[in-house]
Amino acid sequence: MPAVMPSHIHAAPESRELAFSLTLILVFTAIVYLRGWLHLRSASLKSIPAWRAASFCLGIFFTWVAAASPIASFDGRMLTAHMVQHLLLMTFAPPLIWLGAPVMPFLYGLPPTRLVSRWPIMSKIGRLLGHPLFCWLAAAAALVMWHVPALLDLGMKSPTWHLIEHLTFFATGLLFWWPVIQPWPSVSRWPPWSMILYLFLATLPCDVLSGLLVFSDRIAYPMYLSMPRMTGLSVLQDQQCAGALMWTCVTVVFLIAGTVLSVQLLSPQESSQAAEV
Repeated sequence: MPAVMPSHIHAAPESRELAFSLTLILVFTAIVYLRGWLHLRSASLKSIPAWRAASFCLGIFFTWVAAASPIASFDGRMLTAHMVQHLLLMTFAPPLIWLGAPVMPFLYGLPPTRLVSRWPIMSKIGRLLGHPLFCWLAAAAALVMWHVPALLDLGMKSPTWHLIEHLTFFATGLLFWWPVIQPWPSVSRWPPWSMILYLFLATLPCDVLSGLLVFSDRIAYPMYLSMPRMTGLSVLQDQQCAGALMWTCVTVVFLIAGTVLSVQLLSPQESSQAAEV
């Protein structure tokens, strides 16, 4: 007897329309960035290296894969696919986007307008949002909140809540990586070694959550019991695979970032030159 397609899976027409809209937004964002980047290079202004433009475009691509590509629909059938989405939106795409130094290309890629960044109130809000404590807490809260079974189930049932979930992960991911990368025009007001501690502490909630998923013999998300299986993995094995994936990816990415920061800390001249790019 064929399995009945559960209502959790995002196959509704409005979900496909949402994915199309997100695709257009991401394509427009990439075009605006590249337009500004090319203008900077052709005008011999403060040009941005090509690797930074590639980094930004890769970050936009990862965002599309997680939120709007056909692969994104697999999250309704496997927790591992859902975890891939979370990692792309929070751990991989945001640092790549910030490494693209997007502020200057956007200023030259968009039509001339008054810069809201010059308003005193916007400057105060920027300092608040860029505070490492706020960024750390926002990312940790989003990670824990959206892995609560009831909230994850809510996101699976509603395309609107699913979009809110994605936006939350992406926005808090951008916040989290802002103090680490410090893209222009931000200036770090914290000692470099504090960001290494910042990354280390950020692994703790991920370790706890992934450890619970890996070592628990109970199914944390019963909604996946009604899903048709795409692989030979059982629901519990899928859960363990998702936890192991989070554990591994977060550890590796944070280790790489911490290593880069350590090298910059030990090479102050190279660090100052990199800040000028």
